[in-house]
Amino acid sequence: MTRDICVVVPTIREYECLRAYAENAREHGFDLDRLQFVLVTEDFCDVDEMEAMLDEEGLSGEVFDESRREGWYRQHGVSEYEHVVPAASHAETSFGLLYMWTGDYEYGFFIDDDTLPHEEYDFFGRHMENLAYEGEMTEVSSDERWVNVLYQNVEDHDLYPRGYPYSAMDESVETDTTTVDDVVASQGLWTNVPDLDAVRILMDGDLQGQARTRLTADDYGEDFVAAEGDYLTVCSMNLAFRREVVPAFYQLPMDDNEWDVGRFDDIWSGVFLKRACDVLGTQIYNGAPLCEHNKAPRSTFGDLNNEVPGLELNEHVWEVVDSVEPEVPRTARTTEPSADDVGDDADSYRAVFEAMATALADGEFDYENGEFLNFVGEHMHDWLACLDALDATQVERGVAATDD
Repeated sequence: MTRDICVVVPTIREYECLRAYAENAREHGFDLDRLQFVLVTEDFCDVDEMEAMLDEEGLSGEVFDESRREGWYRQHGVSEYEHVVPAASHAETSFGLLYMWTGDYEYGFFIDDDTLPHEEYDFFGRHMENLAYEGEMTEVSSDERWVNVLYQNVEDHDLYPRGYPYSAMDESVETDTTTVDDVVASQGLWTNVPDLDAVRILMDGDLQGQARTRLTADDYGEDFVAAEGDYLTVCSMNLAFRREVVPAFYQLPMDDNEWDVGRFDDIWSGVFLKRACDVLGTQIYNGAPLCEHNKAPRSTFGDLNNEVPGLELNEHVWEVVDSVEPEVPRTARTTEPSADDVGDDADSYRAVFEAMATALADGEFDYENGEFLNFVGEHMHDWLACLDALDATQVERGVAATDD
């Protein structure tokens, strides 16, 4: 079996959670030789200990603190695009996407270090099954065009996840059955601490960054997709995806910006990916495998301070994206794609993403911190340019190797 899966883990604390994921794979018979781990960390963290942990578990992988990332950019000839990955931000997961792009990895995973796998699920195997799934599935929609991924037991817990627009609450939900034939991302949901924004955490009465309400497996039912034209929050703590979506899955530049906007990197990237999926006729699978989210206590007001600059933007960014009508062909996959097919699909995702980038970069937005959307659009264009530069470097290296 070839090493075809890149697992990206942003971490500064609980990197040993990977031992539990490795044990889960062994218990369920998943081939660990398929996995390449990329730990994205900071210079103040102990890289040697992280590398030792990978060695002890027999896991292939690399650890990148800021200094090592800078070296990687130089090695691959993309130092001029170093700014696309923000410093000291969860959005550093974008570095993992760049790493994946330069390797022969057909699939990517995002795993947060404050999670653990549920032992009843084959964590990696179930995500791979989801990505390969074809058949009938529950489809969810609402009159607000937003799907609450926690909708199945919302009457009991009344929770809306981080990033869900306040204007889309109190929606009327409809479910139907649809045929799914081209899954490009698999979002696993979570038990224990729900992924909420700071305002909703305060409403639940907690000052330590955690809602008092807890989730269990009983809060979830059938796996589902959001209907075409409806949006949903995509959290990167428990996520798998196909290589082809990387051009449209940039984790947005948060925290390290003059507007102090943070905490929406994976949320907005999920909105952009969902728009691309709707244009191209592909799907995002939601549900199992569940993970246990063990968020460490921290100031709720600290999170609130990071979120407030972007709260109004979050109410409208999806509307900007939804208005974009890129001229790209709808793709339909009837057989397992070849490498050439995946390249063509990636070009399609790129075309949709480029159209969204232009709409944001060139738009005039009369919102609080509206200029941040221009900043995001410019960085989206730089993201695509960085991928192009990496492609060019790979081609040059291939030619040089042939000449040798």
